[in-house]
Amino acid sequence: MSGHNKWSKIKNRKAVTDARKSKIFTKMVRLLTVEAKKAKGNIDSPGLRTAIEKAKSVNVPNENIDRAIKKATDVSAGEMEAVTYEAYGPGGVALIIEGLTDNRNKAAAEVKHILSKHGSTLAAIGSASWAFEKTREGWVPKTTAPISEDDFKKLEMLVEELEDNDEVQEVFTNAE
Repeated sequence: MSGHNKWSKIKNRKAVTDARKSKIFTKMVRLLTVEAKKAKGNIDSPGLRTAIEKAKSVNVPNENIDRAIKKATDVSAGEMEAVTYEAYGPGGVALIIEGLTDNRNKAAAEVKHILSKHGSTLAAIGSASWAFEKTREGWVPKTTAPISEDDFKKLEMLVEELEDNDEVQEVFTNAE
């Protein structure tokens, strides 16, 4: 009769989906915290309003949104700051990695570790951003780089691992 318990199967599936939701919610709360700090808690501010809409689009509960805004406006709250890293990935593809962190050194070390694990390197400021244009939606590639199927698979794995990191918010690439 082992393995025939319906509840154990549901429990295992639920654990996987809950872990995925938790990662997304954590990223959204960090984004809300930074925007609320910039806006000093003013909900009518365009940046905070956009962050709230983005959080609601991924079903973050209103209670969590309110808690994040209150935490950001609290005097004793830690400083969250936006960081941007530039890198080169498989096949010479340029990467822009945006993140939110309360510890720049820890975030940089984690990003460097993930990049080196996949045979990629962190680049100097401005060395990859030339291939992108900053828009309201994020970084849009001005030029694209053709890559082989093998390099594309490596790039997919790299981007997936970077996005799994709590410090990283978004990864942009100029791969075709």
